[in-house]
Parts: sequence; C-alpha cells; structure tokens
Amino acid sequence: MRGVEQSALLYAGPVKRSMTIAGHTTSISLEPLFWRALEESATKAGLPLSALVARIDAARIMVDDPPNLASAVRCWILAAALDGRQESLPPSASLDVSSTGCASNP
Repeated sequence: MRGVEQSALLYAGPVKRSMTIAGHTTSISLEPLFWRALEESATKAGLPLSALVARIDAARIMVDDPPNLASAVRCWILAAALDGRQESLPPSASLDVSSTGCASNP
C-alpha cells in the first residue's frame, strides 16, 4: 500500500456490518483495518467470516465481565497478531482475553 491509500485505511472510521451469529442477526462496527485482518484470519482458517466471529463471541462470553463484541474482536485480532496465531488458528478460536487486558470494559 502507498502513502495516501495506506493512511486512508489506517485512519478510517468504523464501518458497520451485519451478520448472523448463533441464529441471531447482530451488527458490528470495526475500522476497515480490523475488518481486513478479520477477513484474512477467516480465510486462513477456512471459515466464513461469521463463523470466526461466532467463535470469538463464544470465547468472549466465557469471561466473568465480557467486553462488547467489537472490542472482543479487536482484542482477538491484536492478540493473534502479537502471538503469531494468524498462521494457525485453533479450532475453537478461543483466546484467553484476560491475558490481553481486554476482559472487561474500562
């Protein structure tokens, strides 16, 4: 990516998308850079985007004070990148979000 294009993606505001998770339609607002990372992770895992988000959601609701879904997705993406988990996504896509500081709302 080059200069202006890269800056536009890096600093773009959230984009809302709807998807069905566990039989319920939900909307998630993420910045384009996070959507791109999430899509790449789903592709690498051979999963539809909604299936990956459902796995992240399932792990999210297991913590004592779960963050909202968009925050959980952002934390999962960052933790996956920091841990190198983008390459080999575990089947459950579970991530101990408590270790990232993302387990509760500020």
